[in-house]
Parts: sequence; C-alpha cells; structure tokens
Amino acid sequence: MNRHEFWELIAAARDRVQAPYECEAIASEATALLASRPAEEIVAAEGMLWDLMSESYTNPLWAAAYEINGGCSDDGFDYFRGWLIAQGREVFELAVAEPDALAELPVVQAAADSGIDLEGEDVLGIAWDAHIAATGNQLPADQPKLQYPQLDPDWNFSFDDRGEMARRLPRLAALFRE
Repeated sequence: MNRHEFWELIAAARDRVQAPYECEAIASEATALLASRPAEEIVAAEGMLWDLMSESYTNPLWAAAYEINGGCSDDGFDYFRGWLIAQGREVFELAVAEPDALAELPVVQAAADSGIDLEGEDVLGIAWDAHIAATGNQLPADQPKLQYPQLDPDWNFSFDDRGEMARRLPRLAALFRE
C-alpha cells in the first residue's frame, strides 16, 4: 500500500460514516476495509500511518494542537495527529503546511465553541486491529520503528505564552481566546 492508496482508504472510511468528524467511527470503518486486504498491504498501511505521524511531528502543529485542545501532552499530540489523519489528505496536508489554517475548519470552530478535544487515538491502531482481524495475529515484530525528526528550536517556547502564540498562530489564538 502506497501513500495514495492509504489516503483512498481513509476517504472510503469517511464516506461510510454519517458524521465524517467522528474519529472512532472512521477508525472502525478503516479497520474493516483494511482487514479485507492481504496481510502485506495491512503491514504496509502501518508503515504509511507511521510515515504520516513522523511527517506531522512539528512544533508548529504541536502548538496548534495545544491551542485547540487547551493543552497537549506527548500522547495528546499523537492522538491529535490521529484525528488529523482521520480528516483526510487535504486537511492533513493543509495543517502540516500551515497549522494556523486549522482555524478555518468548521470542526475546529465547533471545538472552540464546545470545548471538546480533537483527538483520534483509535486511528493509530487501524492497521494493528485490521491485521488481528484478518490473520488472528499481531503485526510482525520486525516492523521499522517510528523515527521522529528533530523539532524546530525556533519554536522552543512555552505554548502558554499567550503573546507568542498570538504572534505565531494568530487565527487559532483569536478563535480559542475569545
């Protein structure tokens, strides 16, 4: 499974749910769709998922997640990126390129109004769960380990610094501090 096929899987899962922002439902559908494929494709999907997690491991996106969710631990950032992947390719690529643009999404605006956290922990397990469903076994243990890139030292400041957050993520800061 290549990157394009992975994004097609996510799009197909999103098409099968009534509320396309419900990560648990999207993860469940993606798992079911993936479980119908050969085990090699499921293993490759796990690799694609972790490639996306690595690609989205940036300080600006972490700051955006912090602002949106009212704080964001290491695990919380993983779950936020799971949510982001469940939103599909276009939203994912936009957020990675320009995290402040998330402020324009209706689901993010709704989160600002309701105070709900945007997280998708279940998305991180779609290949794991699909492999168990398809084969009865866990993913092979010899999978490559996730390697995160170095974080940008220019973003090494406290995300609680309201002035700095407003300067770097003005739309999100305005949306979540009104």
